[in-house]
Amino acid sequence: MSRPTALLALIAVALTAYRAWIIGHLGIDPYVDEAYYWGWSQALDWGYYSKPPVIAAMIAGSEALLGHTLLALKLPALLCYPAAAFLINAVGTRLFAPRVGFWSALAFLTLPLVATLGLFVSTDAPLLMFWALGLWGLVRALDTGAWRHWLVVGLAFGLGMMSKYTMAAFAGSALLVMLADPRGRQQLRGARPWLALALGVAIFVPNIGWNIEHDFPTFRHTAEITRLESRGWAPGELVEFIGAQWLSFGPLLTLGLLWALLRLRRLWHLPAYRTLFLLALPLLVLVCAQALTGRANGNWAAPVFVAASVLVPATLFDAGRRRLLIAAVMLNFVLGAGVYHWPDIARIGGIALHAKNDPYKRARGWFALNDQIAPVLAKMPNAIVVASDREILAQAIYRLRPRHHASWNPDQRVIDHYQLTTRLRPGDTRPVLYLSRTADIAAIAERFATAEALGEAHVRIHLDFDRRLYLFRLDGFKGYQ
Repeated sequence: MSRPTALLALIAVALTAYRAWIIGHLGIDPYVDEAYYWGWSQALDWGYYSKPPVIAAMIAGSEALLGHTLLALKLPALLCYPAAAFLINAVGTRLFAPRVGFWSALAFLTLPLVATLGLFVSTDAPLLMFWALGLWGLVRALDTGAWRHWLVVGLAFGLGMMSKYTMAAFAGSALLVMLADPRGRQQLRGARPWLALALGVAIFVPNIGWNIEHDFPTFRHTAEITRLESRGWAPGELVEFIGAQWLSFGPLLTLGLLWALLRLRRLWHLPAYRTLFLLALPLLVLVCAQALTGRANGNWAAPVFVAASVLVPATLFDAGRRRLLIAAVMLNFVLGAGVYHWPDIARIGGIALHAKNDPYKRARGWFALNDQIAPVLAKMPNAIVVASDREILAQAIYRLRPRHHASWNPDQRVIDHYQLTTRLRPGDTRPVLYLSRTADIAAIAERFATAEALGEAHVRIHLDFDRRLYLFRLDGFKGYQ
């Protein structure tokens, strides 16, 4: 192991340990999507309503090692980003020099996007890791044409698709890279790139089969959130999206990226730079167009930062701007630490946390709230825990682990995995423990033979922010009609 790689390993271990400590220090509970994905991990399948299966499998594997703990839930995120950083280091070293590889990996590890997502398990964690693996495999395959490197590309593409459908953009960018490179055009005449693609598709086929079996819920969900059927002119959303990218990449690194883009014509004839541009710009342009004409979440272009994390250090080193690069990385680290320690900073500064200034409020209070519900559920252990709110149900399932659960769904529409996989049936003799944000559930109670209020669970988080649930026992479900 070279000295830069050894130093990177020490930094990555230290930063990962720091983030693991921060999770406990913040005293937070799972976010709704984390609790939701955990539920998936308890029933492994080839697909789920809104995402492919890799994140669920990772959580299941993590809990098999560490048990049912918050750290086990978040471990995939804690490990995927350092793994991606090592692959980025290998790409930067291969295309340019060890110092470029080292600073590329360090830039990626300290990105505000990674600092934020590193605390919370999400599908972006495996997506970015497999995108980085695919980039490394592609760079090596262009150099060597070896079977083993093309197999890495195919494996990365397939597993990336099984993580998040955004990985489809990798295939398009990889094709552009090959068409723009004489080595790539020559290899396209052979079988290896196409067999790599076939391997990736074969890995993805089980998810396609699951979607066929369930009437394509993941595909339809993806179409709905991207508003494919209702486009309009939305320049404000484009500005908001660009602002999100600036915050995600960091103030000074963004300047470095702009510097690289301004030198695009000069750098395009160099294969290393051209490869990085083509692995970053097509997806960025696509999502910008999506933001301009409809809707795009800030993290939808996250894979852009894999190639950009190499592109910027390489460009800045080439321009003699090493100090700017160091300042950019250090600034990002300080910004990330500032967000991590904001509750500490507020306490020291005498600033009271409230609903508007606590960035972690959505992950607070759920354990305490459900711990108040636990004694009620213990008295009716065979009850079906029911809620009409995905967040309430996900958090209750994660903390209480009831034997049975279901989504209240009188409209019989499927907009989450609970509605896809659970159903209340008339004549079921099991009691229902209904969790409600409101005390008035008359419209729900009339669909049961009997209804009994069981009190409420309440947790004060800040002076202006609390959580409250009303508990009801319902028996004799008559049906939704």
